[in-house]
Amino acid sequence: RDMAASPTSSRSVTETVNGSHRFVIQGYSLAKGMGVGKHIASETFTVGGYQWAIYFYPDGKNPEDNSAYVSVFIALASEGTDVRALFELTLQDQSGKGKHKVHSHFDRSLESGPYTLKYRGSMW
Repeated sequence: RDMAASPTSSRSVTETVNGSHRFVIQGYSLAKGMGVGKHIASETFTVGGYQWAIYFYPDGKNPEDNSAYVSVFIALASEGTDVRALFELTLQDQSGKGKHKVHSHFDRSLESGPYTLKYRGSMW
């Protein structure tokens, strides 16, 4: 007799975790001038089971910045390989004029997908 095969199905679910961290720099004007490549680091914080930290360079990270720009990075602070994440970094203007600077990784086209941090210390 003929045994009909039952239909089968399966599912793959990729979970996402959202988090945020507020890093306040008191005395920014005193930090300006500390030197290109010198940074102020946030405390580490956990999102998605990984430790992260924010690095703020008041005079820029690279000599070619000529201290004309600040640089802000988010870094993987725990062990991990190929950690995929999307980021949004916002610098808030405290003058009250509302000139905030936002750099969003969410603006990327969907085809390019999340950014991949390869190892501990990887920065974006």
